[in-house]
Parts: sequence; C-alpha cells; structure tokens
Amino acid sequence: MTNATRVPERDLAVFSYGFRPFFLSAALFACISVFLWMLLLNGTLELSSSFTPTDWHIHEMLFGYASAVIAGFLFTAIPNWTGRAPKRGWPLVFLVILWLIGRLATGGILGLEPISVMLADLAFLVAIVATVLVEIVAGRNWRNLMVVMPVMLLLGANLAFHLEIHLTGASDVGRRLGVAVIVFLIMLIGGRIIPSFTRNWLVKRNSEQLPAAMNRFDALCLLTGGGALLGWSFFPDEPIAGWIMLGAAGLQGVRLSRWRGASTWRSPLLLMLHAAYAFIPLGLAATGAASIGWISPAAGAHLLGIGAIGGMTMAVMIRASLGHTGHKLEAGPLLSVAAGMIFSAALVRVCFPEAFVGSVSGLWIAAALWISGFATFLLKIGPYLTRTSRKPT
Repeated sequence: MTNATRVPERDLAVFSYGFRPFFLSAALFACISVFLWMLLLNGTLELSSSFTPTDWHIHEMLFGYASAVIAGFLFTAIPNWTGRAPKRGWPLVFLVILWLIGRLATGGILGLEPISVMLADLAFLVAIVATVLVEIVAGRNWRNLMVVMPVMLLLGANLAFHLEIHLTGASDVGRRLGVAVIVFLIMLIGGRIIPSFTRNWLVKRNSEQLPAAMNRFDALCLLTGGGALLGWSFFPDEPIAGWIMLGAAGLQGVRLSRWRGASTWRSPLLLMLHAAYAFIPLGLAATGAASIGWISPAAGAHLLGIGAIGGMTMAVMIRASLGHTGHKLEAGPLLSVAAGMIFSAALVRVCFPEAFVGSVSGLWIAAALWISGFATFLLKIGPYLTRTSRKPT
C-alpha cells in the first residue's frame, strides 16, 4: 500500500482490496436487515422512513445488499481485466461510507427529507459507475465496458424506486426493474464465469465432455431474457409478458444444461454456482405463470430474489474470498451448508410460507435459514476478509 492510499496509523487488511469491505458489509447487512424486516412484519418494530416496510425491505435487498456485492465483485475483477492496481485505502473507505449513509438514510435514521434520502442513497451507485468507467477507460479495456451498462441501469432503477415512492407513496415499476437488472447481470456475468470455472475444473480431471463455448445461442438467451424481464417490469399483469417470460425460462434452462453442472457434484464450490443459476429459469417460469394468472407473484419474486440473487451472490463471494486470500478453492462443510441454507430459504419461502413447525411459521423459518446462511459465511469467511492474505491478491 502506498503512502497516498495508506489508512492513518495502521494498514487495515479489510481495506486492502475491494472485495473485503463490501463482502463483509453485505453479509452483515444480509443478516441484520432480514431480522429487522421480520420484526417490522410482526409489528414489533416501526420504521421512521418515507418507505413502507415492504418497500424498505425490497429496496435494501436490491440496492443495499446486492449493490454492495456487485461493487465488491467489480473492484476485484476490474484489476484483472485492466492490469491496473486495485482500489485500496481511502477510496474504499469513502465508498463504504457512502454505502452506509444510504442505508441509514433509507431507514429514516438520519431524519432526511425524501429528496435528500434519494440523493444520499444514489450517491453510492453514482460513485461506483464513475470509478468503474475511469478504471476501464484508463486501462483501455473496451471489451468489458459493457459491464458498466447494467450498473447504470441499476442506478436508474434505484432512481425510479425513489421517485415512485415520492410521487405515489409506494414502489411498483422500480422494484421490478431492480430485480430485472440484477438478474440480467447474473445472466451476463454468470454466463461467463460458470462455464469457464467448470471447464477449467473438468480439464484438470481429463474430462472429455466440457461446457459449451459461448456462442450465438447465449446471445439469444441474453436478448430474450433481458426483453422478458423488461416487459415484466412495466407490464407485469399482461399474459403476453408471461408467455414471453416462460419462453425465456426455457431458454435459460437449456443454457444451464450446456454447462455440465451435473459433472461438478464432487466440487460443492462449483455446484453451488450451477444451483444458484438454476433459480433463474425457475424464477422466470414462476414469474411468467403469475403474469398469466396461474400463481401468486410472490413465488417468482422470491425464487429470483432469494434463490438466484441471494444464492449467486453468496457463491461468488465464497469463491472470490477464498481465491483472493490465498486459500484453497474448496467450499468445505461450513460453506456448503451456508449456501444450502440460502437455497433452502428460497424453497421454504415459496412452497411453505403459511406452514407452521410448532409455533414457528414458514416465513420465520425461511428468514432464519437466510440469516443462518450468512452468519455461517461470516463465521468462516469473515476472518479471511479482515486479515492479511496468505499470498498477494
């Protein structure tokens, strides 16, 4: 760490690389925010905010938790793409503070007016977009410039979320746009890293059956998936939007089957990536069915929100944290259980929300699984994020 980026008095390992503070903050926030959400849902806690409890919950999962993970991923991947030094020290401290201010503002803790809340919350994503643009342009890594677009769309979705609440009192389009953008980002980045990691693992084991290389079919899947999500965002109750979503779900299922996921059962670290991506076709299918009127919209929302977004972000954080702190790329029992808890949380929330085990409802069981999953992640990965790496990252 140079003198220009040195944190005063001591070098903090947690601010030595982008994934460290953001993955740590995201996992802590995932535990705290869902626990608070359940207290809000039960009426035990009141929210001093212009957001309704439901809007706060959705907003913070999308633009609080997921945005932190995306920032951590980008600030870890971009140095590899551009060959430039990673962000560290004070720039990371500043970005984390911006993120934290957004969480406090949307929770009503800072006592700001709605417009000030919006500006405080948007500042983080604005800073992320600006930083990513500068790094990619400075590194002349034009091939990855397309990654900026989904982040800008996420910023736009967040803006729409705030404006809807300010003008109507509740979010509608903004919440669906937020889900759509993050799911599309998973389609885009997941479609690059999952078959790549799987191919490398299978090649080492001399397997002759490898994942299909990215081709026009993947482009078709991205195009139809993005279009279906966009249509659902603005016309969620139109049957035609539902049928398009069902078609996109089918294509995503075929796409996933081409990546040889079943061959990775000996590697939980790889298998959890495939399992998380499987929630995309499941979630798209459930969302499409809801648009047609067959099932409740809550099913698709939670398959995508908990299973796809929660599961994929968990899997990516595990792999990146292990790899960049000098540990073996092996999930081990604890991290495998952590990922399994997130997937189980999605299934319990969708399939058994009104069921009871004794006096405990399915909603609380799902929440407990989610919180326990991220608590387990923190137990295992937390020390890696706050200590000096075994080798340079």
